[in-house]
Amino acid sequence: MAVRLAVRWAAAVAAAGLLAVTGCTVTVPDPGYTAPPPLPALEQLKQAPLSDASAFSAGEDALAFVTADRNVVCTLTSVRGPHVNLPYERNNFGDAANRKLATVPAAHCELAVYPAPQTADIKDDCSGTGLGYLGGTALLTPDRAGYGECRSGVTQMESEYGPLGSRTGPISQLPVLPEGGNLERNGLRCSAYDAGVACGNVSGGTAFFVSRDHYELISGGGKKASTAPSKAPKSP
Repeated sequence: MAVRLAVRWAAAVAAAGLLAVTGCTVTVPDPGYTAPPPLPALEQLKQAPLSDASAFSAGEDALAFVTADRNVVCTLTSVRGPHVNLPYERNNFGDAANRKLATVPAAHCELAVYPAPQTADIKDDCSGTGLGYLGGTALLTPDRAGYGECRSGVTQMESEYGPLGSRTGPISQLPVLPEGGNLERNGLRCSAYDAGVACGNVSGGTAFFVSRDHYELISGGGKKASTAPSKAPKSP
């Protein structure tokens, strides 16, 4: 018994000496530790350091990325009226008839799995029918954030990464913005965090946050917010 204790003591001393020499530390989990809550969207956009935008260039003066879980794709881009310039979907942004419209900075996101829009956030009656206003998209311009749109069928993000998605296509080729990453274009920012994406006009106090189980629309410097609960109906 004495011999075994001596061997164990020697091993412990040797291990302590090795840690001292190598400078290694041993982290012991604190069972009482509670992680702080995630920052509000506007604070995240203010505080997160900006990432190198060159890795996310998508042509036409746009930046595009997907989240690591492939649930959100976003583009910092421009709009002309209702036409959004997206590098991964066919659109009418460049049509000659639309060039007379003002070009406005925008951030646009699509989700593979998403909550349904709340009634108060439905801003279009879809040509008088009120049908076809679906969730899964968010659009930010310098003075407004909105969620949902009139459409039939699925978005490109759903077709690639939704429940029946192909997992192949133009979005699958986009770079991943890692957790905490923050991109800026023309005064608008987007950051991947808290299992979703926040995009906002920091100086104007307008933003949105989207994730697979809830979304927020923020205005008035964060004083006004429309929030869909985490139990909101999702895409199929």
